Amino acid sequence: MKPQTTPLSEALQLRLNAYALAATAAGVGMLALAQPAEGRIIYTPAHRTIKTHDVVHLDLNHDRIEDFLISNHSFCTTDICGRTLRVLPAAGGNQVVGAKGIGGPFYAYALKRGAKIGPTQPFSGKLMAASGTEYGSVGQWFNVSDRYLGLKFAIKGKVHFGWARLSVIVGGGHITAAFTGYAYETIPDKPIIAGKTHDADARAEQNPASIATPAPQPASLGAFAMGAPGLSIWRRNELVSAAQ
Repeated sequence: MKPQTTPLSEALQLRLNAYALAATAAGVGMLALAQPAEGRIIYTPAHRTIKTHDVVHLDLNHDRIEDFLISNHSFCTTDICGRTLRVLPAAGGNQVVGAKGIGGPFYAYALKRGAKIGPTQPFSGKLMAASGTEYGSVGQWFNVSDRYLGLKFAIKGKVHFGWARLSVIVGGGHITAAFTGYAYETIPDKPIIAGKTHDADARAEQNPASIATPAPQPASLGAFAMGAPGLSIWRRNELVSAAQ
């Protein structure tokens, strides 16, 4: 004997069809949202005072591999005493924005906020500041506030750019630096702006409508099961949410 089936009413069948169509559309919408993550800037705040004989081991992308060393060193010989603040690559291929001075060492540039750090910059910097009884004071990092090191380093063999923010005081026979944060760009070979901690502004410039347009919310199962009245409630809730 074949089991008996109770035919659905036309109204209920229409409601189920409407729900199936809407659920499919919602699923497609969710799939559209699930796009691969875009590159972004990863910023890490820091609160570190670099005193004499201190060394900061900088790991820009937190992979437990040192990328740079920021060293504050003091020395004395029988003739002179001196102090140096230097930034040194901790891995082959890593480099610092800077260049060789006239008749002097390779200076690390003290970049201002807004400077572009990318492949067009010179990457030969090491010495930030030095002072001594015989050679006086040299370097770009003398008594500066919120300046930036431009950094180039590798992640899995690909080049990335980043920055480190410091303020430096030189005087009284000492060099003291305040290390206050660092960041890097997750997209290989993409330049980064010194001081920029996120890329939301860039995305907003590319798509201004994304700021004002609220994301659509899928209708609930209960609302669809109610049929046309439920859909009306859902649409009304959407309008209220958009107005808030």
